[in-house]
Amino acid sequence: MHAELPLIVTLASAFGLALVLGFAATRARLPALVGYLAAGALIGPHTPGFVADTDLAMQLAEVGVMLLMFGVGLHFSIEDLLSVKRIAIPGAVVQMGAATALGAGLALAWGWTLTAALVFGLALSVASTVVLLRALEARGSLDTPNGRIAVGWLVVEDLAMVLVLVLLPVLASGEAPLDAGSGSMGLGATLLLALLEVSAFVAVMLLAGRRVLPWILMQVSATGSRELFTLCVVALAVSIAFGAAALFGVSVALGAFFAGLVLRESEFSQRAAEESLPFRDAFAVLFFVSVGMLFDPAVLLERPLQVVATAAIIIVGKSVAAGALVLALRYPLGTALTVSASLAQIGEFSFILATLGKSLGVLPDEAASLIVAGAIVSIALNPLLFGTIEPLRRWALARSSLARELDARSDPLSALPISTEATYLGDQVVLVGHGVVGRQVAAALEASGTPFVVVEEDRNMVESLRLRGYKAVLGDARDPVTLVQAHVATARLLVLAVADPTMTATALRTARRLRPDLPVLVRTADADEAEGLRKAGAAAAVDPRHAMGDAMAREALALLGDMS
Repeated sequence: MHAELPLIVTLASAFGLALVLGFAATRARLPALVGYLAAGALIGPHTPGFVADTDLAMQLAEVGVMLLMFGVGLHFSIEDLLSVKRIAIPGAVVQMGAATALGAGLALAWGWTLTAALVFGLALSVASTVVLLRALEARGSLDTPNGRIAVGWLVVEDLAMVLVLVLLPVLASGEAPLDAGSGSMGLGATLLLALLEVSAFVAVMLLAGRRVLPWILMQVSATGSRELFTLCVVALAVSIAFGAAALFGVSVALGAFFAGLVLRESEFSQRAAEESLPFRDAFAVLFFVSVGMLFDPAVLLERPLQVVATAAIIIVGKSVAAGALVLALRYPLGTALTVSASLAQIGEFSFILATLGKSLGVLPDEAASLIVAGAIVSIALNPLLFGTIEPLRRWALARSSLARELDARSDPLSALPISTEATYLGDQVVLVGHGVVGRQVAAALEASGTPFVVVEEDRNMVESLRLRGYKAVLGDARDPVTLVQAHVATARLLVLAVADPTMTATALRTARRLRPDLPVLVRTADADEAEGLRKAGAAAAVDPRHAMGDAMAREALALLGDMS
């Protein structure tokens, strides 16, 4: 049966075992993808028992990569890509250089050749777009500014790896040695040809594809057939990805990404994303299973120190280099942490490069095992790293003035947009906190026609509010810079609707220093605290025995009425 129906057997074993182990992983409070990786290892050629068809699994994983990148393109406009070029291009280039140097230095210490060391370093330098997308989608961060920066960064890495894959056979064959004049001409011509092919593909997609692909979707949608529309979406994603690789030498991942990017302009982009979602999820599982199939557990026993060193470069070395670079480019702390976590793993391009290097006789046999081991460790830990971003950021902000300064600078969410109407810059209400109580106060202010600006520490909340048309500032109200950005100096009223009494008291003192005559309405936890806050300068403190949200809303409107 295995020999007669390899595709069905591979699918059944991969999906079935991934389901069982993925479920077990989630019950053990681990990411489900840990179970998928373990499933791949169990049906791979390096463990006893049943062995699935590795070649078929890799091809199915490529389909998963195509569909996932296509989905990213559907959510990622050309404007988004251009908006992050200032950080994505220099960031990706410098970070890849630093990671390559770390990996190459490690390999040279092991006695490898210079060429092998460089290829090994390059394999460790490029992160997996698939892993990043799963992490961002799981947290609803794909469409956030930090999410767009991380995706744009990896798109630049993918473009760089396309050039590396084109040039490596030339360098490995000795046709283009770096110290020979004629060889340098050969290398230059090869590099120029690769750049021309990539540029030609991008030009075709942006010029012709932007007209043709949306038109195709519109014609198919007009038939009213749901299955035809779904088939059209999948066919476009896979066909364009394959055509990009066959005709222009571009990776299937980048081909699918630009297909989605072009279709983003269509009115059917949202429907296309929804229809292709089940396929993306299913084939993404196959990607992680295929990675697990490459893993040889023996490497953990034979070269444990080398595995630890490889994983350390991927998780620690790349993260530190990327984070420092983001901060050096004057981006906020939150962006640096997000990019660091995004790059703390490796994936599909690393395996492709390792396979090519081994086939060309450049890499030693143990290199592929070390790369796969590093990939599995980093992929398994990556969701946990993403989970530490916000707690680590809050911890740093609470204890370090430098961290608060780094977090606030240059962040587009830390200040109101330049286009903000004058009604929100004077005689407005500054509302700190948009939880259950803050939302009720905001609703009352909106109903009364009173302009207000929300101050929130939750980045996702600020982004959501801005998307809905509200004026919001990201930051800590205890920091004078945050209140200044909310224009508290010209405000009519400050409402502190946060539940933390310590934060309320500190924010009150900060506001009084900035504007001694500003009326402040505070939320309290008990009567004693209310009295203390009144003595500290609060105009009113809501009695906690009442319905807190309604009481604060009524008190805010009453204070505004008294001042009118």
